[in-house]
Amino acid sequence: MPSNLREKTGRNDPCPCRSGKKHKHCCLKAPAAEDSPWKRQRVASDSLTDDLLAFAKRKFGRDLLDAWDDFNQTVFPPPYERTEGEAQIFMPYYLFDWERPTRRRGARPRVGVVGRSFLERFGGSLSELEALIFIQATTQPVSFYEVLHSAPGESLVLRDLLIGGDTTVVERSASRMLRPGDIVYAQIWQLPEVNTLGRLAPIPFPPRNKVEIVEWRVKLRRKIARQNRELAAADVVRYAEETRALYLHLRDVRHLPPRLCNTDGDSLVFHTLTFRVGSAQVAFDALAPLAWERSKEELLKDAEVTRDGVLCSVEIEWAKPGNKKFKTWDNTILGRLKISGRSLVATVNSKERARSIRAEIERRLGILAVHQSTVSQAPEELVKDREQPAGSAEFEESDGLLDPAVREHIDAMMQSWAHQKIPALGGRSPVEAVADPDGREIVEALLLDMERQYERSKGPGAVRPDIDALRRLLNLVPASV
Repeated sequence: MPSNLREKTGRNDPCPCRSGKKHKHCCLKAPAAEDSPWKRQRVASDSLTDDLLAFAKRKFGRDLLDAWDDFNQTVFPPPYERTEGEAQIFMPYYLFDWERPTRRRGARPRVGVVGRSFLERFGGSLSELEALIFIQATTQPVSFYEVLHSAPGESLVLRDLLIGGDTTVVERSASRMLRPGDIVYAQIWQLPEVNTLGRLAPIPFPPRNKVEIVEWRVKLRRKIARQNRELAAADVVRYAEETRALYLHLRDVRHLPPRLCNTDGDSLVFHTLTFRVGSAQVAFDALAPLAWERSKEELLKDAEVTRDGVLCSVEIEWAKPGNKKFKTWDNTILGRLKISGRSLVATVNSKERARSIRAEIERRLGILAVHQSTVSQAPEELVKDREQPAGSAEFEESDGLLDPAVREHIDAMMQSWAHQKIPALGGRSPVEAVADPDGREIVEALLLDMERQYERSKGPGAVRPDIDALRRLLNLVPASV
């Protein structure tokens, strides 16, 4: 993504917004008038950046890699020349913030050695607007912002996730790529008649990363609460190193291959086991004890029975006491059993649990339970299937989501999600978490992220969960409202 602090793009170079056009035919040819506040800011910013870069190259060129190490907070960072796009967030740090190690630990933030030396030499020759830009670059916090609204090619509405407050910034390039819910690590400059992005990390983060950011906000607030006041911009500046450490963590995690597992540490693989049973009542009597600390009477409250009292269908949550990963949990839900007439369907999320539940069913029911089939599918296979072209023979033949048992499993998971204990919520369920503002914010982010995961679903067998139904269940405003 482009940033105001970068080496100047030539007129005939590809436009940094990645439109495929030349710069002179795209963002350089902005709809704003030539004498607009945004245009004047861009001219002044580019001029100041060019002068700073030239000065830094002459006087501090040998320090660049040391600054890169400090920015990454490690002596073994990824090679600078191989880190595509990272210069646009690193170079402002190098020019305005970076200080040699002689700086006393715990000292109040101030202009870095490059910027300070530049001011001593050329500060008197800066224009009024250049001086204002310099002040903004060295005093405004670099924070995490959530995109609330994007007008492509024109502007963004951003919410500061650490100190709060919404700001509309004029942004020609990034507004073409960012969408509501994206989170960016950036710095806002508040200049006469216009707000702009002075720094912008090259990649946005998805809504689910709000979990870590809210956790950092809570820690910051606790630190500041000892002084009997609210968290302010100056505090974010003061804790810039810690905030950047969170950015680096989120950045680096994006490049790691995901490892999905349940709370037992087992690899996440969805299994649906189907059995033929003698009768619904016999199966229920034998399997009801699998619902830890729930009586038969409780389970039968939501059951379907005939007028004569014959059991037709009932669901059982297979659970066990405690959780080896989250010590505060009272129990762990291992899977779900649904009895419908003479059919029994068990859904679990790992091979190990599938093996265990089959053994339990066959031990408890004996010859009264006949195993008919087991369907298994890893999460990445589900995603791959959803991405097959709609209507293609390959999609219609291989899409596991066409299997009714798999669809039923996904639907059951979605319906029960609101009451499940979620690690990202500190072991609370979404129903519990929405009771406080921070928890509510995280739940909303998780729902938005869930929507994004399913929005590419296509084809007749694809499952598109009703996320707005979950929002209504949790007393949240539906996204469509």
